Amino acid sequence: MRIASFNINGIKARLPRLLEWLEERRPTVACLQEIKCMDENFPAEEFERLGYHAIWHGQKSFNGVAILADGVKPEEKQRGLGIDGPKDGEGEQARYLEAEVNGVRICDLYLPNGNPQPGPKFDYKLAWMERLRERCRAHLQAEIPTVVLGDFNVIPEDKDVWAVKAMEDDALMQPESRDSYRRMLNDGWTDAIDTLNPRGGVWTYWDYQAGAWQRDHGFRIDHMLLSPDRADRLLAAGVDKEYRGREKASDHAPVWVELAD
Repeated sequence: MRIASFNINGIKARLPRLLEWLEERRPTVACLQEIKCMDENFPAEEFERLGYHAIWHGQKSFNGVAILADGVKPEEKQRGLGIDGPKDGEGEQARYLEAEVNGVRICDLYLPNGNPQPGPKFDYKLAWMERLRERCRAHLQAEIPTVVLGDFNVIPEDKDVWAVKAMEDDALMQPESRDSYRRMLNDGWTDAIDTLNPRGGVWTYWDYQAGAWQRDHGFRIDHMLLSPDRADRLLAAGVDKEYRGREKASDHAPVWVELAD
C-alpha cells in the first residue's frame, strides 16, 4: 500500500502535473493540500477517469485538502478540527480531512504557517497543533491503524533545512513549533521519512524565489506519521523530488510511504 501526500499549491494551476504524477506513480491513496478551490470547483471527474475516487474540503483561494483513493471511495470520518481561524468571525479554515481507506485511517492536514511570529497567526498555529495532537492521540488509544500526513509547516530539526541561519526567525523553526511536533511524536507516532533518513538532508519544499530549487536550498515540512502497527509494516518512504523540477510545478514535491499489506 503506497500512501502519498502532495501540497499541490493550487489544483487548477497544477492539474496537468498532478494527473501526470498520479499516472506515473499510482499511489493507493493520495492526499492533497492547498487545493485552493471551492467545493463545487473541485475537478473530481478528472481523477475518476484515472480510476481515483475523491473526497475534498475546499475553501475559496486558500487552503483546502482532498483525499484520493485508487478504485475505492474514501469513507469520510471527519472534516475540520473545530478550531476557528486567527481573525474574529473568520470561522474554521479548510485544513483537515479524515477518512478510512482499505482499513487504514488517513488524516490529511495542512497545518497553519504561523508567520509572522510572534502574533495571532503563530498562536493559532500552536493551538491547531495541540488540537491535532488530541485528535490523533485518540486514534492511538483506540488502536486504529492510522497514517497522519500532509504539510505540517514545521522543520523538525536543524538537519531538515539547508541553512539554519536562513530560517531561524521563521515560524516553521521556532522552539514552540518544534516542541509541539516532538510532543506528538512522543505520543507514539513514527516519522517515516526521518526514520529511514536519520542523517537528514531530505527536502520536500523549495521556494520559487532566489533560485532555491536550482541551488537545492530546501527544507522538510511534509511529513508521514505512522501509528505503531503501521510503523511495523514500513517498507520504504521517500520524496518524488524530480516532480519539483518540471514545468509549472508546485513548490512542494510529493512524499510517500510504502506499507506491507
